[in-house]
Order: sequence, then C-alpha cells, then structure tokens
Amino acid sequence: MHRLAAATFILFLVGGGSAFSQNEDFIGSEPNKPSKPAPRTADGHPDFSGYWKGSKATKPVGNIGKDLPRFKLPLTLAGEQALKHNVTETIDPESLCIIGGIPRHNASGLPFMVQQSGSAVTFLYFYSYYRLIPVDGRKHSQDPDPSFFGEEIGSWDGDALVIDSIAFKDSQVWIDENANPHSDALHVVERWTRPDYDHIHVDTTIEDSKFYTKPFHYSRAWLAGKPGQVLQEYSCSENNVDRAHLGFGPGPIRPDGTRGYIDPAPLPPPIAQKK
Repeated sequence: MHRLAAATFILFLVGGGSAFSQNEDFIGSEPNKPSKPAPRTADGHPDFSGYWKGSKATKPVGNIGKDLPRFKLPLTLAGEQALKHNVTETIDPESLCIIGGIPRHNASGLPFMVQQSGSAVTFLYFYSYYRLIPVDGRKHSQDPDPSFFGEEIGSWDGDALVIDSIAFKDSQVWIDENANPHSDALHVVERWTRPDYDHIHVDTTIEDSKFYTKPFHYSRAWLAGKPGQVLQEYSCSENNVDRAHLGFGPGPIRPDGTRGYIDPAPLPPPIAQKK
C-alpha cells in the first residue's frame, strides 16, 4: 500500500471515516444542476458501468441498520450472542485482508467500479475484491459452496438489475462495519437502478432466520466519478504498520450510528521512520 493510502486507511479506522470524508475521490456532494438521462447498453438495459463514490447524504455510512429506527437491528437471541462475540472476540475481518462480502460492501464508505456486458455484471471494489454476477438466465445451484459474496444470480426486472445471493460463509464475517453478524442462512436480494446519469441506487433486502427475527432493508445511492476515473492498485497488507495494535470489535459507536469517539483526543504526531 502506498504510504499515503496506508495513513489514510488507519485514520479511517480510528476516526470513523473522517479522513476519507475529505477526499472527493471517495465521497462527494449532490450535483447542483439537473442530471442527464442514464446511458443504456446496446440491448436496452441501463448501463451501470463507471466509477461510483459515496454521497455525503448517506448517513451513517457503514451501518447496515441505517434505515431502521435508532439503527436497531431485529436480532434473535442467537444474533445477539453472535454480535457480542464479534464485538468482544473478533478483529474486523477486512482489517486482516479477508473479503468483506455482501451486504457489507453496499454499506461501505469506499468507492467501486462496475463493468457490464450482455451476460455478466462485474463489481470491482477498492480492496481489489470483485464479484461477477451472471445475467444469462441461470438458476441457483442445488448445493453451492459457501463463499464471502455468496452464490449470486442476476436478472432484469424492467430497468432494475436484481441480484439474488445465497450460500454465504458463516465465520470471519461481519455484515457491516459495526460488527453486526450474519449466519449461513443469509439471503440477500439487491435491486440496482440508475435513475439518471449522476446516480446509481440499491435497495437491499436482508433475510437471515438464524440471527434476525424478520427481513429488513438497506438502501442508498452513489455518485458518478469523473469521466475515465478508475480504481488505483491496492494491496491490503502492504505497509500495514498498525496490525499488531488492532483490537476486538468495531470500536465505540456514537448515538448517530457512526463509529468513533464523541470527543476524540488529537492524534499523536506520526512516528519518525528509521532510515
């Protein structure tokens, strides 16, 4: 990882995203002029291709309970126990270079890219992860192997790209950046739309009968990046100077659902590197 990127990432971890919030490549403001119509592919579907970054209107970022009253998820007793385990006994999997998966990436504050063809839609993420969504009419496998993104099947419902995902791993996983859990019973349905040139939107239905008493929703929008903008190379463990100091759980969570201290002390000056 480039030293500047490494420093920014560490600030993001300890400061609830404040470092990234100043970077226009990661997050932006809503356009101040009317948007153009969304582009379409040769087969008539909305074209989701491009570089997508967060909007300052999305709050709190990283919290899958963003759209629920008081950000409270409908946890079962087993779900509450799993959350306690994540907070007190696990280190954030992404900080250890483990794939975050879905729906966590939908809640992330980091940008992503989409590449689209007639038979597949590919999501490319900041951490150099990817997900390949077939849209060729196939069905779910009879016995799919569990994975971090699950087995993902895409289809079109009018102008909406619908992604149905099952068969998730149930260890070394957080459903969001606040350490909320999910089990191997997780079922995620995403509806992706592009209402205009400047926006892409997802509405996510999350169902997990082991850890949640009922399905719940998470939705948000992203803003188009600059024309021709692409993700830069990223290596998760390169120059990770803070690995030995990572603690369990997501750290403190403020009343507004964001991560970080309410009144943080100033960060100490960086340690001088030995030549």
